[in-house]
Amino acid sequence: MNRARHAWIGALAATLLAGGLLTGCTADDEQADGCVATPNGTPVAAEPSRAGGATADISTNPEIASGYRAGMTPVRTATYAVSTANPISTKAACEVLRDGGTAADALVAAQLVLGLVEPQASGIGGGAFLLYYDAGNRRVEAYDGRETAPAAATENYLRWVSDTDRTEPAPNTRASGRSIGVPGVLRLLEQAHSEHGRLGWRELFDPAIGLADRGFPISARLAGQIAESARDLAVDENARAYFLDPDGTPKRADTVLNNPALSKTLNAIATEGAQAFYTGAIAKDIVAAVGSTAGGRTPGRLDAADLAGYRAEQRTALCTQYRGHEICGMPAPSSGGTTVAATLGILENFDLGALKPDRVDANGGVPRAEAVHLIAEAERLAYADRNKYVADPDFVPLPGDSPLALVDRTYLKQRAGLIDPGRSMGTAQPGDLGPVPLGLGPQPPEHGTSHISVVDRYGNAAAMTTTVESAFGSFHMVDGFVLNNQLTDFAADPVGADGVPVANRLQPNKRPRSSMSPTLVFDRAPDGSRGDLGYVTGSPGGAVIIQFVVKTLVGMLDWGLDPQQAVSAVSFGAANTPSTGVGGEHPAIDAADNGDHDPLVRRLRELGHQVSVAPQSSGLSAVHRDGSGWIGGADPRREGAVLGDTR
Repeated sequence: MNRARHAWIGALAATLLAGGLLTGCTADDEQADGCVATPNGTPVAAEPSRAGGATADISTNPEIASGYRAGMTPVRTATYAVSTANPISTKAACEVLRDGGTAADALVAAQLVLGLVEPQASGIGGGAFLLYYDAGNRRVEAYDGRETAPAAATENYLRWVSDTDRTEPAPNTRASGRSIGVPGVLRLLEQAHSEHGRLGWRELFDPAIGLADRGFPISARLAGQIAESARDLAVDENARAYFLDPDGTPKRADTVLNNPALSKTLNAIATEGAQAFYTGAIAKDIVAAVGSTAGGRTPGRLDAADLAGYRAEQRTALCTQYRGHEICGMPAPSSGGTTVAATLGILENFDLGALKPDRVDANGGVPRAEAVHLIAEAERLAYADRNKYVADPDFVPLPGDSPLALVDRTYLKQRAGLIDPGRSMGTAQPGDLGPVPLGLGPQPPEHGTSHISVVDRYGNAAAMTTTVESAFGSFHMVDGFVLNNQLTDFAADPVGADGVPVANRLQPNKRPRSSMSPTLVFDRAPDGSRGDLGYVTGSPGGAVIIQFVVKTLVGMLDWGLDPQQAVSAVSFGAANTPSTGVGGEHPAIDAADNGDHDPLVRRLRELGHQVSVAPQSSGLSAVHRDGSGWIGGADPRREGAVLGDTR
């Protein structure tokens, strides 16, 4: 065993032992349990790195890049599997599944632990979108736990302090109280658990409460993000005390963090339900934190009635066909479902199967420039429609009052005809879907997220993407958790250059548009009906989530890659700008000198693409039915793991 791998095993064991999630198991115990994380691939970078010397693109990357674990191998399980972005969270969820819990039960345990061990990405102060497959009735249900704007917010709430004081909220929009929306993830989890759970709500909180009480060692990734965000965290008294040492320096990797404030909060919610969060003492503390002017911050206008009135919404999942499969995604206010489906619908007009990657290995091989070009061009077209038409459907109806116009096969075939195989279009124009009273304004950046993929022994499955928006959200911390900055996903300027209102403008009680793309894939039965569940996938990554999910689906469905290869493969794609991203963190990409020596990058530039080789910070997971069992993969760009009853 080499020294680096030995060191990683020791560090991983220390992390799980400190969290109370690994005990002195024998080899036989571990084989029977299956919920024991083991090293996979080369070690996680000890310190976050900018691969190949490239500078990370802060406009697209949700968090710092932290290297790449080369040589990861897929995990095979018998009857259940779970993948999250952190091994401690994965183990907690796996043990719930082992003890007879459903995918809904596992989600609760996983989310609560994630909020503790990767607070930069998600937590109970944020929101989520969930696709849930109930094997009993063969239905896919879509749960919308997206944050909402306060009732007192105005369309210029993010732009300036007031109509008479037209200065930007201080110290900036994100770190002011104006960015904070009403958190939704707890209402979503409670609803999904009440409809699909088997274990008691209270017991699902035990792993996170125990971890908060005992403490856990800060991972290298979390330590790097604390260091990156230290100046902003220092402004908030609670965040400063929790994440920084008394002298103001960032807490380092392996420092043990305990969180008695969060333990108290979780105990209250475990006992009283989500209502304890949305009313009473916790709600009062949230309102006070949002309205605080400490450090000269501009306060937000979220109040007790906003919290008490919040409801998670159940919506109709968007399910479309792709090469003999049924792809189910999240409907608006997420744009992920429509944009992934539209991209695939455009690509269905091309023979991607003939453009498989070269030199396929455990890391997914080297993508061909012709394939990257077609996929990026299809994404430009799909993003163009997304940017113009998609917003909270309770406020802005989609064309035809349905997502189906955006994914109509005849329409997408026409859009495919706009792709020139020999030249990038640079920036696509939205399609003509009839007269709609909408303008097209600047697109706001989207940032930090996490993702959970689960299948249980009963055949149920869940794909949930969860977020506080940017790394550490608004930097406001209250009662042990971070508050989101989700409202910055609205278009700050409510009117486009043409003077017409923008679809994704801020309005009272409205939910900001998202790119989160939890996805379930089913086989198609001979009669065209829904067949067996085949794949569960999704990713963090802000607006780039759509691209990460598309490349993973294409990798599995068109190129025959296993889930780990598809997740590990080079990340590439484009939003509707001339820039095409090719992840420079991947060992197959030569990111030196801005990629000037890399054959793929050079060929794409010949085709007219403005290529960025900034490292990507996806957090993909994918689980695939493999005969009678499952095979799963976790993103080598983060610290996640796949666990289950091993076979």
